[in-house]
This record gives sequence, structure tokens and C-alpha cells, in this order.
Amino acid sequence: MIYLELLWSFFQIGLFSIGGGYAAMPLIQHQVVDIHPWLTMTQFADIMTIAEMTPGPIAINSATFVGIQVAGIGGALVATAGCILPSCVIVMTLAYVYYRFRGLTMVQGILAGLRPAVVAMIASAGISLMILSFFGQRELPADLSGIRWASVAIFGLGFAVLRKWKVNPICVMAGSGVLGVLLYSLGGGL
Repeated sequence: MIYLELLWSFFQIGLFSIGGGYAAMPLIQHQVVDIHPWLTMTQFADIMTIAEMTPGPIAINSATFVGIQVAGIGGALVATAGCILPSCVIVMTLAYVYYRFRGLTMVQGILAGLRPAVVAMIASAGISLMILSFFGQRELPADLSGIRWASVAIFGLGFAVLRKWKVNPICVMAGSGVLGVLLYSLGGGL
């Protein structure tokens, strides 16, 4: 019976936690502390801390840790499966629909319309990160004062290295991180 309860609880969490692991935390707390008193609030906080520190998605890590706490290894497997099952079903359904109807003009039109939106979303995230890095705040200041010149220089250098020499982006990120530590610790961020 405990396995079915774990499966159903984490199935609901996986289905309704849109927005990532942090959005799932209140749902997980409601299921494992309020509805089913499997954990105390202190235990829940400890499990969330461990789930954040371990590699992987927070919701899946917490499902695994809650499941192991409640019902051992079997509970961990069932809770984790319950958490990922909704996503798997939705993705498989969308893949089936796409492969079945990909030749239709309407489907091609929908995909063509989505491409610019995806590019815009990625560009928006990139611009937000640049503003945060260059100015140390989320919004662009009105007078453009307080610019962090070290960040601008690191960005420019990294961009130039990527474009001119086609270096692996991971190496550029690592080099930028080292350069940032050196500039900000020795020069105070210029």
C-alpha cells in the first residue's frame, strides 16, 4: 500500500510541478509532510538540502530521498518512477503526434512559428545574464553607470576567442572563470 501511495503522490508532483524543482518544493512538502505524515518539517528541510547539493534535478533527487526514507530502496524506485512518469508520457505522446503528423502543412507552420519564439527566449535569457554580469543588477540602469569593466573585458575576450580560434566553449568558460577570480580578487573588479 505504501508503494502505491508513494507512486501516486510523486506522480501528482511530477505532473503539476511546472517550472522546475524549486516550483515542486511546496508540492512535495504538501504531499510528504501535510497529506501523508511521512516526514517531519525538519526531516523535509534536511532532505531538500541534500537534494539541492546532489547532482541532478531537485524534484527527482527529493523523490528518491523521500522514497528511501519512507520505504527503503523499493520506495526510492517507486517514488522516482512516479516523479518522472508524467514527463515521459507527455514527451512520448508529443513525439508520437509529431512523427504521425509531421508531413502536414499545419504542423510545419506551427514549428516554423515556434522557432523565432525559442530564439527570442534564449536571447532574452542571455541578455538578462549580460545585464546582471555587467551591472550587478537585474534591470538595465537608466544612466548606465556602475558598469563592471572587468566583466565586459572578460566577455569581449571570451567572445573573440570563440569566434577567431573556435576554441571549445567549456575551455573558454573555465578560462573566463579563472580570469574573473583573478581580476575580482586582485583588482576589486576594476
